[in-house]
Amino acid sequence: MTSAPIPVAVLTGFLGAGKTTLLNFLLKDPFLSDAAVIINEFGDVGIDHLLVERADENVIELASGCLCCTIRGDLIDTIHDLLARRAGGHIRRFNRIIIETTGLADPAPVLHAVMSEPGLLAACRLEGVITVVDAFNGMATLDQHAEAVKQVAVADRIVLTKVDLLVGRAGEEMLFAIIGRLRKLNPAARLLTTHRNEATAERLFTMGLFDPRTKTPDVQGWLAVEAHETGEKRGRRHRHHGHDHGHDHHHDVSRHDDHIRSFSFTEANAISPQGLELFMELLKSYHGANMLRMKGIVRVSDDPSRPVVLHGVQHVFHPPVRLDAWPDGDVRTRLVFIVKDIEKPMIEKLFRAFTDQISGGADAFTDKTLSLNR
Repeated sequence: MTSAPIPVAVLTGFLGAGKTTLLNFLLKDPFLSDAAVIINEFGDVGIDHLLVERADENVIELASGCLCCTIRGDLIDTIHDLLARRAGGHIRRFNRIIIETTGLADPAPVLHAVMSEPGLLAACRLEGVITVVDAFNGMATLDQHAEAVKQVAVADRIVLTKVDLLVGRAGEEMLFAIIGRLRKLNPAARLLTTHRNEATAERLFTMGLFDPRTKTPDVQGWLAVEAHETGEKRGRRHRHHGHDHGHDHHHDVSRHDDHIRSFSFTEANAISPQGLELFMELLKSYHGANMLRMKGIVRVSDDPSRPVVLHGVQHVFHPPVRLDAWPDGDVRTRLVFIVKDIEKPMIEKLFRAFTDQISGGADAFTDKTLSLNR
């Protein structure tokens, strides 16, 4: 029997956001007792007080029971080395890998490494991205650093730290402001705080995509984007017919800095396997560089009762995986995107071009779909 893929989670966040404190807290949780932690700047992560023995120059055993591995070169080589040692019995077996990035890192290359390396695809699955945001300094950080914006945009879980520093009415307004901004940038992510130990390991590391045989997609979370858009449209209609004619007519709640936006759409019609493959290829070819994150559950014509899960970052997609059944009563295709400088109709029309003409096969509408993206 083949073992289930090992879930890989990426922990990121800008400098000073509190990744070190959060990581220390999480590693004490029994839920992560069999985890392996990979960090790319050992001096940047204060786990020295947790060390109990040094297994060798690279792999360290922590008091929590976790294994910690420092990157001394390529991330892919580090993961391969960990997996080989695990298989050979040279280190204790682990059931999860956590990759902690440096605060200045663009998380996309890390995600690409996990999602595109052929040797890792059989053994690992990207579980998701956890991004730590400083509630006190987060607004200024997002204003000044594009990396911080991207870290939030690609997240599945956002952890808001230092909430206790926001006191009084001014602090309450700062909290509302940062939450509102995070929601605009990434409505689909689940937002937790470290206040009162809300961000537990189990809440953070159950993102639902690493093993489709035992997990179902976090569909409701994905569709938070759709609900957010619907609420905003309703609000605009209310303002238009009410007394607030001069306020926020051109504000789009899903936009950030006029470049990054999130959107979703649903489709009742099935898409053919060939059409889905071509859609993904065109998506990567035309929009890959600016597609920060994409998730979806898709109704495919060859077996509509068993949907396909999609998960992509820029030019890289996980191999599509079939679920045994739909995770809820809704059997429509549902796709969620976080993009840069891409308008929703460009992708929505591309997808619908395949579903609208499914009977003609993929070749029948290749020219049409190409014209939609010129």
